[in-house]
Amino acid sequence: MTCKVGHAVGVRMSPMTRGGWILVTPVLLTLFFLTSSVAQTGGGHLLYGDFKVDESKATGHKPLSFDLILYTSGGRILSRQTVVNNSHYRFMDLSNGDYEIVVEVESNEVARIHVLLNELFKTDIRQDIELEWRDNPAAKSANSATTATSDFYERTSANKKRFAKAESLMDEKNYPQAIALLRQILSEDGKDYQAWSELGTVYLMQKDLAEAESAYLRASEVNPTFFLSFFNLGKLLMLEKKFESAVGPFSQAVKLKPESADANYQLGEAYLQIKKGSKAVVYLYEALRLDPIGKAEAHLRLAALYHGAGMKDKAALEYEQFLTKKPDYPDRKKLEQYIAENKKK
Repeated sequence: MTCKVGHAVGVRMSPMTRGGWILVTPVLLTLFFLTSSVAQTGGGHLLYGDFKVDESKATGHKPLSFDLILYTSGGRILSRQTVVNNSHYRFMDLSNGDYEIVVEVESNEVARIHVLLNELFKTDIRQDIELEWRDNPAAKSANSATTATSDFYERTSANKKRFAKAESLMDEKNYPQAIALLRQILSEDGKDYQAWSELGTVYLMQKDLAEAESAYLRASEVNPTFFLSFFNLGKLLMLEKKFESAVGPFSQAVKLKPESADANYQLGEAYLQIKKGSKAVVYLYEALRLDPIGKAEAHLRLAALYHGAGMKDKAALEYEQFLTKKPDYPDRKKLEQYIAENKKK
């Protein structure tokens, strides 16, 4: 396992209209997204992983198949495939950029996962997706059923073409021309928060962190309800080691999407970095509640916090819980020794 910077996933859950719903718990998420990567010399990135559905708590209708649709952040479909439970998926030849994997069942969207690819080299990136299917009697009522919707900005016909072209240029790594088009869009319509967000991502690809920060900040100002702009701004500030400044954007991201384990984790990490442990533990534990496996690394952060506070017995318990979730951890023996020496009998 290696540690890669620049991956982030946002998840939301949508009730189904046929008596069930899916809880998405993608594995191996956080700002420093754990991936299994293999360097390649040609072609684009390969995004792949296992696709599993836990149906143990369902007694009614169960889907026979699932549609996975890969979108750009602007809503353009790049690829579509149908998978079944306990199978695999793969999206090939991807360039750096923002993507969303949408999971559909019988033409109903049930989950949307945001992925930001920002790699120096071509890699194979593993992103396992685990779903849980449960019965939900309340969803049988059409009045109580809701459908997840995306944030899409209504543009003029000319700007729609420019936006689509800018995304294509991003895929081709023609960043200067992509920036020029996005700037043209924004000169005509400064309220296009998605264009501001995409502009931030292009600057991030060029390692121009100052311009990226400015664009993400503008996106969050233009639309205070756009989760992605606050989340991306927080991640960027963390990369710049502006930990105290990152607390604000992550707090707003958690407010907008409290069910986001990733946002809760990042807010907890930001508080840890500025030595506000009492606030950090609240969000780290919430991240673990929302995504026990995908956010297992929160146990390590909590253990470090407790160790530093002299609460070694609590640190030992956190390490123990971590190892139950990550039994193949490379430094397992070191953690086991710590547990043996510090766990209360």
